[in-house]
Amino acid sequence: MKKTYVKNATGILKKVLLCPPDNFKLQPINVIAQRWLSEGKMADKEACLREHAELVQAYEENGVEVVLIKPAEGLTNQVFARDFGACIAEGYILGNFKEAIRKAESEVYAKKLEELGIPCVAKCTEGYFEGGDFWFLDDCTLVLGNIARTDRKGSDCIKKQVNELGYGLMTVECDKEYLHLDMCFNIVAEKTAVICSEALPYYFIKILEKRGFTLIDVPRELVFKHACNLQGLGGEKVISIKNNKDVNERLKTLGLEVIAVDLVEILKNGGGPHCMTFPLERV
Repeated sequence: MKKTYVKNATGILKKVLLCPPDNFKLQPINVIAQRWLSEGKMADKEACLREHAELVQAYEENGVEVVLIKPAEGLTNQVFARDFGACIAEGYILGNFKEAIRKAESEVYAKKLEELGIPCVAKCTEGYFEGGDFWFLDDCTLVLGNIARTDRKGSDCIKKQVNELGYGLMTVECDKEYLHLDMCFNIVAEKTAVICSEALPYYFIKILEKRGFTLIDVPRELVFKHACNLQGLGGEKVISIKNNKDVNERLKTLGLEVIAVDLVEILKNGGGPHCMTFPLERV
């Protein structure tokens, strides 16, 4: 029987790939990190390691198997494991990083997935595509953000390949300051999404409403504090950030269980729990 890896955004998350922040260092490649660096601030590496360990523990305590990749020397942003590609039912899609400082991550992650026996079923060979721009709307409908890191050539390249696998794909364009789609749009549970309506195009919000999504809207300024950057576990559970108090309360009101992780230092480099998590199995 053919193995299914990740079939949607809301099933039970069984297995994930993470990378410890051993080589973590702020890099001026997004507006969040740029702001901290402009203020002369740096990230506390020991605090980053503690925060990441807490995220690993949160996954394991909620029945998710965590696979850790060994950090490669010099790859300062490798902790954001989501971005090298995406996982679908048939295998994984290998992206193409836009920023030169991250390009070497692709080979490291591709080698790891080969070790895990997960096949590469599509590859970005034109333009750029990063996994933070990737979402399932349902089992057969994919969404790619065209924001700062995935361009039209990249999304067109991926679209051709996933169409052949039976998927439909739509693109969502936002201002470049939002970096990736998962910074302003996140499906946290079945028909439930956290969004920033100020950041997203009107047509996409209407698509979500037509599909029956309950939308938790956050103001633009909270996008840059990772208010949307959560990780749904399936089974009505969501990993969030402790300081994301308003969103956490609204999720609880909807009947979701919120697992709040104390992330502060890692966020300074422009990514949250969703950015740090590459799903390997979700059923």
